[in-house]
Amino acid sequence: MVQRIPAPNDLEPIERASRDELQALQLERLKWSLQHAYDNVAHYREAFDAKGVHPSDLKALADLAKFPFTGKKTLRDNYPFGLFAVPREKVVRVHASSGTTGKPTVVGYTQRDVDMWADVVARSIRAAGGRAGDMVHISYGYGLFTGGLGAHYGAERLGCTVIPMSGGQTEKQVQLIQDFKPSIIMVTPSYMLNIVEEFQRQGLDCAKSSLQVGIFGAEPWTNAMRAEIEQRAGIDAVDIYGLSEVIGPGVASECIESKDGPVIWEDHFYPEIIDPETGEVLPDGEEGELVFTSLSKEAMPVIRYRTSDLTRLLPPTSRSMRRIGKITGRSDDMLIIRGVNVFPTQIEEQICKLPKLEPQYQLVVTRDGHLDKLEVLVELRAGLARADASDVARELEQRIKTNVGVSTTVTLLGVGGIERTATGKAKRVVDKRPKEQK
Repeated sequence: MVQRIPAPNDLEPIERASRDELQALQLERLKWSLQHAYDNVAHYREAFDAKGVHPSDLKALADLAKFPFTGKKTLRDNYPFGLFAVPREKVVRVHASSGTTGKPTVVGYTQRDVDMWADVVARSIRAAGGRAGDMVHISYGYGLFTGGLGAHYGAERLGCTVIPMSGGQTEKQVQLIQDFKPSIIMVTPSYMLNIVEEFQRQGLDCAKSSLQVGIFGAEPWTNAMRAEIEQRAGIDAVDIYGLSEVIGPGVASECIESKDGPVIWEDHFYPEIIDPETGEVLPDGEEGELVFTSLSKEAMPVIRYRTSDLTRLLPPTSRSMRRIGKITGRSDDMLIIRGVNVFPTQIEEQICKLPKLEPQYQLVVTRDGHLDKLEVLVELRAGLARADASDVARELEQRIKTNVGVSTTVTLLGVGGIERTATGKAKRVVDKRPKEQK
């Protein structure tokens, strides 16, 4: 697919605009979005008034720091339709989170929102090397989850042929890849590994399939896992980023020619990085919590939405817009183990460095008396002698202690020993501590 790197004239003008041109558009759209939210959403009007700010106070992009944040609690407190900025009958689609930690977070879309969403996903697929006529196999879940339909509409907008497989039925996934011969797959990275394993179970080599590009998102993944997937599947693996509260997949996406972090489509989504403790805006390059303000959403504008994703803003490379670094963790799934901050991706990185281990793992946290205990369940590659297990386990324990700073107990399982999910999202953490002690 590298031969499909677009020429400059193949890009949209905004993808090669100057920084001044982009910021002028952002300022114009940001003024509209703040006013739209203030005029039509009671929550934002009350929150702005409580902080003593008005949309007219925005004279420059930096003035956005004067406005209040939006959090997931805000969405749940206004469940189901309290944050809609248009009459309900103007909303053509509703998506929602699973609601596993409380009420679902509900998001609405006007027809114009759906069209914009399709545009940015199409732009993302093109950045990954996709072109009109390509066949795209979509293994993101369909339904209230934004992944499947978001990818679907974007692929169709680009002019691709879509295979709307959804998640699960891994044996059938392999059959359709073999029979239909798609060149692109859109799926979570953990579920792509399930597909690779199913190829192997059937005596097939995924690296010899028709697949050339994988567009992976919906969960954090490391560059070590990228290398693992690329080697085993014989594809280029690129990162797509999004979240339903902002729009869904397609908020940012990597370019195949650079693979140096997802490019934020800044003409529609304005990013900030803040100190997660103080809320202070940090300069580009410093790590903190990612915050987004929508610039063109009609049904449900979001103002300074705190994503909980920890990353940093990087300068433009392949496009005129800034990039985000790899997500190092989430401020809301960070584990504190005996005073040490631990993110699942830190453990994943160490697992991927050991060739005898599959990159499938689960962290189990328990409490013994007053001390937290962390057990790492990880799979031993097929065909390896179980006699090697104790040595591999000790090496992983040592690597985690040295590089992450926490003591663990590693338990090695056979291939398939960790439960696979039908949705494709891996359950990386099982926290068994009493709730008040976490």
